[in-house]
Amino acid sequence: MPKGYVALVLHAHLPFVRHPEFEDFLEEDWLFEAITETYIPLIRIFDKLIEDGVDFRITVSLSPTLMSMLMDQHLQAKYLKHIDKLVELSAKEIERTRWEPQFNRLAHMYHYNFTEARRVFVDQYKMNLVNAFKHFQDRGRVEVITCCATHGYLPMMEVERKLSVGAQVKVAAQLYEKCFGKKPLGIWLPECGYNPGDEEILKKEGIKYFFVDTHGVLFGAPRPKFGVFSPYLTKSGVAVVGRDTESSKAVWSAKEGYPGEYNYREFYRDIGFDLDYEYIRPYINGDGVRINTGVKYYKITGNTNHKEPYIPEAARDKAADHAGNFMFNREKQVEYLAGSMDGRAPMIVAPYDAELFGHWWYEGPQWLDFLIRKIRYDQNTIALTTPGDYLKMYKKYQVLSPAASSWGWKGYSEVWLEGSNDWLYRHYHKMVERMVEAATQNKSAKGLLQRALNQMARELLLAQSSDWAFIMKTGSHVPYAVERVREHAEHFTEIYDEIKEGALDEEYIRMCESKYNLFPDIDYSMYSAA
Repeated sequence: MPKGYVALVLHAHLPFVRHPEFEDFLEEDWLFEAITETYIPLIRIFDKLIEDGVDFRITVSLSPTLMSMLMDQHLQAKYLKHIDKLVELSAKEIERTRWEPQFNRLAHMYHYNFTEARRVFVDQYKMNLVNAFKHFQDRGRVEVITCCATHGYLPMMEVERKLSVGAQVKVAAQLYEKCFGKKPLGIWLPECGYNPGDEEILKKEGIKYFFVDTHGVLFGAPRPKFGVFSPYLTKSGVAVVGRDTESSKAVWSAKEGYPGEYNYREFYRDIGFDLDYEYIRPYINGDGVRINTGVKYYKITGNTNHKEPYIPEAARDKAADHAGNFMFNREKQVEYLAGSMDGRAPMIVAPYDAELFGHWWYEGPQWLDFLIRKIRYDQNTIALTTPGDYLKMYKKYQVLSPAASSWGWKGYSEVWLEGSNDWLYRHYHKMVERMVEAATQNKSAKGLLQRALNQMARELLLAQSSDWAFIMKTGSHVPYAVERVREHAEHFTEIYDEIKEGALDEEYIRMCESKYNLFPDIDYSMYSAA
């Protein structure tokens, strides 16, 4: 019997980006890079662990926007074109680097990785990677949970709060049930943004637990008896789970985290920028803009502009060392905690953005593979679990009212509400007001009117994505984020005005439906006031 448990949580999310009007669109590469560098490497690791008979448990949250993109045939076809280009590029790189052995072996590595990615995507999972995670959940290895419909930041939904938050949760739960055949057990609140009382909305959709950042639990009332090392029940009966800062710091910290190891691959040196423009031109953006290809030949080396060639074996050894270090520290953490929890085994919750693994931290999937195997075979102090599994272990949990909180800078919403993005919310609030008005006045709409109201709901949800405020705060891709909010508000307002005037333009509605086609079963009536 282990003395304690570790709950690894990978939050997989991308904003809904789909542009069928363009053959190539720069921001669609966010999805394609994540498929190649994060989702497929993780899938390969989970498949291999199952093949080797390794017993493990891990939690993965899939946001509804990400699931919608992974299931979209248009984006699937574009990804196939993308990965075929990378296979071709890496084959050319094998030839180009034939007299540079330190780079040639890396070109062979990338060619193998891209070829394998294509095999997993096309042959193994028939171009729908959601099925991979369903397979892992059905095998009892991965606890797949949901997130809000478009990753909307819940604490800022102040107008018609129950309806607005309820729509984000309901749409997410419905899509999850459609894909996985059951209700979601847990939910990742976008940006860990928690507003007291929202758990009542979660309960209505059958959700059993949600996550908050550390201080959301520690500043809760009454004082949490076991810190963040046990779930707690809110008054609604939905459990709250808090993040452990120590285990998170080991991976997340820019100064102390494992990804800064000098032998690991350097993210910021890519042949898309390093090689001759005419050579690389067919493999970058359709507009001729230099972008990352994913082919990177250098290691971090140090705090210097001089970078040395990447050595996969040295990086792999470091990933194994870091996995051992992480496991050792969690063992010591559990041994320290076990004596102060009244006989209850502590649970250490370690959540991370999934895209850190493989995309930003190339060796991340290897580290995860080593860690899972080491925990299973190299010690007896800790075991892997999921929040859903842990909640079944004990009959009683302390009742707690969590504190309003988020993760991110300062922990109280500042990333998503500050000078660069505060203008968003007056538009969101007005859109919600109009959505509730239109839904309430047209409770039994049919035909074109029903389609129009459903599309208004889609446009509202898409505008509410927390990604747009985050992008404005960080300063990367800001024009795209601004344009997306403007476009959704424009579509929404045009349809609202047409409904008010009783003159619906079916061609305009069809255009909106075609471009933003997610949530095909959406029902606008969820915004209807009683």
